[in-house]
Amino acid sequence: MFNEQKMQEKAIAAVRALSVAGVEKAKSGHPGLPLGVAPMAVERWLNHMKHNPANPDWFNRDRFILSAGHGSMLIYSLLHLFGYGLKKEDLEEFRQWDSKTPGHPEYGHTVGVEATTGPLGQGITMAVGMAMAENHLAARFNTEEHKLIDHHTYVIASDGDLMEGVSAEAASLAGTLKLGKLIVLYDDNSITIEGSTDLAFTEDVGKRFEAYGWHVLEVTDGNDCSAISRALDEAKARDDRPSLIKVKTIIGYGSPKADTAAVHGAPLGSEGASETYEFLNWDSSDPFTVAEDLTEWFREKELLLGQAEEEWLDVYKAWQLANPGQAKELAMRVERSYPEIDVDELSDAVSKDIATRSASGLILNALYEKGIPFFGGSADLAPSNMTMIDNQGSYSSASPECANIHFGVREFAMAAICNGMALHGGVLPYSATFLIFSDYMRGAIRLSALMGVPQVFIFTHDSIGLGEDGPTHQPVEHLTILRSTPGLTVLRPAGRLETAAAWKYAVESNKPSALILTRQTVPSAETNAKRALRGAYVVRDAKDYEAIIMASGSELELALAAADLLETEGHPVRVVSMMSFELFEEQDAAYKERVLPETMRKRLAVEAAADMPWYRYVGLDGDVVGLNHFGASAPANILFEKFGFTAENVAQRCLDLIEKN
Repeated sequence: MFNEQKMQEKAIAAVRALSVAGVEKAKSGHPGLPLGVAPMAVERWLNHMKHNPANPDWFNRDRFILSAGHGSMLIYSLLHLFGYGLKKEDLEEFRQWDSKTPGHPEYGHTVGVEATTGPLGQGITMAVGMAMAENHLAARFNTEEHKLIDHHTYVIASDGDLMEGVSAEAASLAGTLKLGKLIVLYDDNSITIEGSTDLAFTEDVGKRFEAYGWHVLEVTDGNDCSAISRALDEAKARDDRPSLIKVKTIIGYGSPKADTAAVHGAPLGSEGASETYEFLNWDSSDPFTVAEDLTEWFREKELLLGQAEEEWLDVYKAWQLANPGQAKELAMRVERSYPEIDVDELSDAVSKDIATRSASGLILNALYEKGIPFFGGSADLAPSNMTMIDNQGSYSSASPECANIHFGVREFAMAAICNGMALHGGVLPYSATFLIFSDYMRGAIRLSALMGVPQVFIFTHDSIGLGEDGPTHQPVEHLTILRSTPGLTVLRPAGRLETAAAWKYAVESNKPSALILTRQTVPSAETNAKRALRGAYVVRDAKDYEAIIMASGSELELALAAADLLETEGHPVRVVSMMSFELFEEQDAAYKERVLPETMRKRLAVEAAADMPWYRYVGLDGDVVGLNHFGASAPANILFEKFGFTAENVAQRCLDLIEKN
């Protein structure tokens, strides 16, 4: 029989020693946080967190987010000790090429890592999204007899996380929504990279979170596992609000650099590491080796942890028998085996030419009626973004089953929260705002693409077509920024048919998509939904054409009108709709050659945005009618005329190419 208290103390020492060893061998990393927070991490993983190393994807597991992702050796050490498949060799390869232990935790790269973290503030924000997804699904699927979906979301957050504005946005919303299954342990060590937090962070964090509506607890000694356990028990007992547990820790505990900024982000050095191993009573000759008795003890813990899933499976089977329809729906949601979408049928949801934002709203509702499990909303712009799902009410603590989320004016948090919901699973999140405010969301959009999670970004009011609100609200460079993001598919549809195609792709994709939509009406004549799914296609052709005009979104109408003018002057041209660069690049070489023959170098692109991305297709011999300056405040039709977005100007620019030697 093991002495449980002594073995837990050994486990804490192991997490600390392995973390030091990984950073020391890599000659880079962050040893300070793991040395400080190891007790709270081990206490939670051992005695409070519901998880099963034998099945890391068990749907009813508790989620754990290391928001302070720079302390990644903490989670790698835990995953190694608890049997998630990380071997000693993986720890030894910390921060090395092709290792399972990168410098910051990466979702999809290391088994057991629930989210990519490191950009501070986003981890706790994604955790809010996970807690919202759990809350929503529990309301939808739990019954009085069977509590099928019932798990917590845990976070370790740092001073830096709580300085970032996005965490404040998210914490405010979490308090409003009374997310009682969200528990944040705050590593309150009073140190940042530059020195003491007093340099820039003197607020009373506890009072701030109380003002948000959180339950705030405090543990004065980060090494007191009993106190941490009691705080966790109290937090779990509160289902009417999220909990913040302030744990006073010593950064770099046990090392010669303890309680200083020097231990935050640099190895201890051989001498410092040796002193730390000695303090921890750890064998410094092979610091990556865990003692046999501790390994055996952890294997016993693995078996015990697995029992929680076995008990849950009994609940699931009983629920499944009693609720076969709901069971089928939940399986569809979790497995993402969504109902098949016929793009022509989807197009019928819109009966006339309207703004693509309006077409999008009708299609969103048609998809929801078809069974697509949307859960999302807008940053206080739903009437403009057209993102309300009809007859579904507003998600709140009183109505968690409802599908429409009101994020408030919190664009960054909205996007990061939706990332968390996508990571949780069981819902398809969408977030919406004006395209100009994608600037505020940039960090979360990038993480979404990096993780490869399915989220639909809806960006309306996509150009100077916004009109009178002026240059502060008129996007210019934003399409360029979004298109330059690896892993993000950008779709700017022309008319209702292409909008249906864009939505079909976004729903069926396993990665994030950005729908770029207009305020103004866009005709759909000559467009084709099925062909649009190839990213680019010929909407109008001509025998012996002399040039190609390419356009996206609302500017396709201009391209077609310019083609009419050129035709009357005896200059036939081909017109190509470019709904998505990314989808077009996925096509085979033969298709791309058919649409844009290499021999036809007289190419003109038209888009009311920065021209930079289009040179990929027009080359050095082509031209772009774009916008390389900010807009102005005036009616949209005036702006398009003043800035050269007229059929006459497009035709003339194309004619200049045709007549060019």
